[in-house]
Amino acid sequence: MSSQNLTIVQAVRDGLYTEMNLDDEVLVMGEDVGKNGGVFRATEGLKDEFGGDRVIDTPLAESGIVGTAIGMAAMGLKPVPEIQFSGFMYPGFDQIVSHMGRFRNRTRGRYTLPMVLRAPYGGGIRAPESHSESKEMFYAHEAGLKVVIPSTPYDTKGLLISAIRDPDPVIFMEPKLIYRAFRGEVPEEDYTVPIGEAAVRREGTDVSVFTFGAMTRPTLEAVENLEEEGIDAEVVDIRTISPLDRETIVESFKKTGRAVVVHEAPKNGGLGAEITATIQEEALLYQEAPVKRVAGYDVPYPLYALEDYYLPSVARVEEGIREAVNF
Repeated sequence: MSSQNLTIVQAVRDGLYTEMNLDDEVLVMGEDVGKNGGVFRATEGLKDEFGGDRVIDTPLAESGIVGTAIGMAAMGLKPVPEIQFSGFMYPGFDQIVSHMGRFRNRTRGRYTLPMVLRAPYGGGIRAPESHSESKEMFYAHEAGLKVVIPSTPYDTKGLLISAIRDPDPVIFMEPKLIYRAFRGEVPEEDYTVPIGEAAVRREGTDVSVFTFGAMTRPTLEAVENLEEEGIDAEVVDIRTISPLDRETIVESFKKTGRAVVVHEAPKNGGLGAEITATIQEEALLYQEAPVKRVAGYDVPYPLYALEDYYLPSVARVEEGIREAVNF
């Protein structure tokens, strides 16, 4: 299988191109996705390749984008609408939770919605207000939605293809902080990465560190630094927020007895709380220390001057791991 060396945003485009080339029912829509190739150029060149009927520039109206895609999916198409930033999804929230997440149940299985709602999420790029949120748990609370967040180019393409082929709606959140931060080997052919399965990025015995998206990189760096202190940490990339791979979480924790969860979303109500509850319910007798959460703060996302203080840094992750290990 031949491969190419791509960034995450290039892997997004490659995944879209691959599925559009294989399936005429797949189409892309959103603000500036056609002629301009999207605000991050994730759809660059697709309109030239597939035409205006399958790469559709929409008005600036998120509720209309999501609602139109729902209608298309109900009639058998496979739309992949893009919201320019995840903080712009809120005008479409009613469509997402009232229709997108409920359609299969509402029709008692007569209709499914094979659609993928893409949006770059997270901070660190010095963007204005409403451009930097990490609110994935809004959507994880809806039983009819799957929520996916990749952290590598390989996973990005494979998970995106899996999402497009899924008969049910998927929220696909892309970590824009690392859109172009590094490259990775990505097969040129089509392939899938299963939705609902976490990935162990590093084996370890002293503590399990659970993370996802853009926070995977500072977490791995922190773990490498702590090797010099004799701390052997395991790193689990969650990848799918919903459905959550509880089996991998519990298996890792039973091996180490200690856990740290790293995410840039606010601590209150974040994925760290759900992982902690899962550990308490399914592996309490293995626990050697309180679960440590290293997260964003419970405040509105700050602007430029304080952004680096808000996001979990390598130093904060290191300190969280030390606290769990030394308890």
